[in-house]
Amino acid sequence: MPAPQPRALSVLHGEALAPPPVWLMRQAGRYLPEYRALRAEKGSFLNLCYDSDAAAEITLQPIRRFGFDIAILFSDILIVPHGMGQHLSFTEGEGPRLAPPLSAASLGSLEPARHHYLAIWETVRKVRAALAPDKALFGFAGSPYTVATYMVAGQGSKDQADARLMAYADPGRFQALIDAIAAETLHYLSGQVDAGADALMLFDSWSGSLAPQEFERWVIAPTAWLVDQLRRRHPRTPLIGFPRGAGEKAPAYARETAVSALAIDESTDLGFIVANTPDTLPLQGNIDPLALKAGGPALDRALEACLETMAGRPHILNLGHGIDRFTPIAHVEQLMQRLHR
Repeated sequence: MPAPQPRALSVLHGEALAPPPVWLMRQAGRYLPEYRALRAEKGSFLNLCYDSDAAAEITLQPIRRFGFDIAILFSDILIVPHGMGQHLSFTEGEGPRLAPPLSAASLGSLEPARHHYLAIWETVRKVRAALAPDKALFGFAGSPYTVATYMVAGQGSKDQADARLMAYADPGRFQALIDAIAAETLHYLSGQVDAGADALMLFDSWSGSLAPQEFERWVIAPTAWLVDQLRRRHPRTPLIGFPRGAGEKAPAYARETAVSALAIDESTDLGFIVANTPDTLPLQGNIDPLALKAGGPALDRALEACLETMAGRPHILNLGHGIDRFTPIAHVEQLMQRLHR
């Protein structure tokens, strides 16, 4: 008898399930004591990403503890610029740093370093080998625009002003950067599928900072190209798009990129998305991470509202963004108990 298909893949291929499959953005991370213990042993965050044994263990930790339906690869969206030749480091309390920032250096000055992808692909292989066949493994990457904001500024920022300014002042140069990131991301994600990823997610975490016309050019267009190219190589692999902060632009994003599923952040009205996208389009989301952190009745209300709005629709339950590092484990347990009662 063939192994059962993971419930998440059934949803991503258009089936509505009750209860829906569930995972949480950043589910493998700092709120778990087993993660903190391994981080203390291994050192820096980047060391963890490039240690395939450690990264596989971290990916599997929340599956063992909570029984989530989906494991999300433990890695970082800045692996791609590292592979493109920028120096990458993480400073405790300050976040990532990329050097040289492309606001002051040219893309052509970077020396590609694709060997960095090998450890990530090995992590995928190890997780898929260890993961039960009824659990799905999601790979991921940052979408070209969000990755570009870090590459231009050399770090994260609140308003992505350096990248947005380059896009206005020198659109040809910014277009060349977006195109290069998209091509590199295609190679990186294709390797994840070859290594065993069941589905892929594209994180456009900073798409909400763009004006509508800029959103069309820098978010929708490169994502549509990337989805098309990945689908040519891997026609059975679903692709989830997450244009965080897109709001009323999200239905157009889903339609014009042709992603397999749309992930919704907590600031977006889920009812609006349901009313303005096809009933057959799977949705992912969108409980507020702070409702999970609060727990108790607030979490119950958030879960009930989400499930009620999504009833009869292909749906993967998730947060609207990453789990807060100080979220009590008991609140995650509460979510799982309420979901499956």
